[in-house]
Amino acid sequence: MTRRPWTADNGDGTYRNPVLNADWSDPDAIRVGRDFYLTASSFSKVPGLPVLHSRDLVNWEIIGQALRRGTDTPRPGGGVWAPALRYHDGRFWIFYGDPDEGIHVTTAENPAGPWCEPYLLKKGLGLIDPCPFWDDDGRAYLVHGWARSRAGVNNHLTLHRMAEDATGLLDDGRLIVDADRLPGYRTLEGPKLYKRDGWYWIFAPAGGVATGWQSAFRSRHIAGPYEDRIVLEQGDTDVNGPHQGAWVVTGPEPPDPAHPDGRGHEPERDWFLHFQDRGPYGRVVHLQPMRWGEDGWPVLGDRGRPVAGHRKPVHGERVTAPRTDDDFSGPGLGLQWSWNANPDPTRWALKNGKLRLECRPGPEDPRLRADVLTQRLPAETFTASTTLTLTGGHAGLAVLGDTYAWVGLEHAPGGPRLVCRADGVDLMRPVPAPEATARLSVVVGPGAVCRFHTGRGEAGAPFQATAGPWVGAVLALFAGGEAGHAEFGGFTVTAMSGDMTQRGRSNDSTL
Repeated sequence: MTRRPWTADNGDGTYRNPVLNADWSDPDAIRVGRDFYLTASSFSKVPGLPVLHSRDLVNWEIIGQALRRGTDTPRPGGGVWAPALRYHDGRFWIFYGDPDEGIHVTTAENPAGPWCEPYLLKKGLGLIDPCPFWDDDGRAYLVHGWARSRAGVNNHLTLHRMAEDATGLLDDGRLIVDADRLPGYRTLEGPKLYKRDGWYWIFAPAGGVATGWQSAFRSRHIAGPYEDRIVLEQGDTDVNGPHQGAWVVTGPEPPDPAHPDGRGHEPERDWFLHFQDRGPYGRVVHLQPMRWGEDGWPVLGDRGRPVAGHRKPVHGERVTAPRTDDDFSGPGLGLQWSWNANPDPTRWALKNGKLRLECRPGPEDPRLRADVLTQRLPAETFTASTTLTLTGGHAGLAVLGDTYAWVGLEHAPGGPRLVCRADGVDLMRPVPAPEATARLSVVVGPGAVCRFHTGRGEAGAPFQATAGPWVGAVLALFAGGEAGHAEFGGFTVTAMSGDMTQRGRSNDSTL
């Protein structure tokens, strides 16, 4: 059995952060009964809006995706921005903003799907980060933020009355938090709306994803006025910009996940999930203990600073992590995979334990092709491997971000050959490969420095992976060219040999 590249559960009743050590951007989470569910931004990935499940907020697995289709061409940085996940009236709901279209809604009875075709709730440019709220009196509301790049304004939170069944908005909206009037605030976004003991709470980050902080706002009235407090910031830790997430509660089932405190306030029933922007690794997810201070304000982490680890919220659950391997035995791809855009179903197939990709004309740059299969970097250090057989064109294993590199095979006038390229430039002299087969791997080391390998050894110079627009780098399988096809064998991702980060107790003093 191969070692997972990362597990957060230390196996002794404690966990280490991040609990999801991959690009699960803009997470939102809820509890329904004994189960926790999480979704995250997917931007232009297809399928999109992944749904994860956990019993303890530490060990997570992917159970489905809410969006089956996207656009026919890649939209780097576009598509599905920060979603909100809620459970109401016996159904799961996801609200998300597309900054170029508006606010969309999809719903399902089963979080694993199927989810309904998303519908447009509010049309407009720059409408982002929506969150619904159903109040005790049956009234429904929607709060959202703004993207300056499309709307010309940000740092504002807007509230709407909403139809109880979320089929429409009932007013033009009102500004409830104007952070331009708050000293030091910039880029207030990602609001999540809750209620506790007669107070309305908005948890929202500000200051930018890599350098900002998490704030809480409270008011006795849903439309404000709201008072604010910074409740989580980097301080003297190495967790830059703790940012945007979800307040969740363990213990007896609350009446509604939008009112997550339920009845009574036991110690360490409250938890907060948030992300940290780690450049090429994307936005990884941390879990913070949360308590309520004597003054009625939440205290996150260790007195407002992120913890490196803690006691687990729930004990006894099995150790696991989102899947990374795939033996391509079907009947479908593993849920960890996404395409750059809508793939042509006639151009790929799973057969006899192989993934077959048809070579087709198009740009050599894999980032610009729809039919490129990707998954997140799953840890700081790991090795990803596959096998490739090629009958024409070119194909390989890639790392894609703002820059890209790949190792693989191409058919040239002199016959098949092994190649390794970065941004179209050879990292090594091509090597003849008469059998047109190869074992390919990439070793990702600290700082996302990548070293590509073939069965003949290391291929070329190291490559520095980079983030893409709002996303981390991804692993990718692709094929291109005028004719032929590529067949990839099983795909495996393992911890690097001797990797001391694979398992270890947290160094947090609160264990």
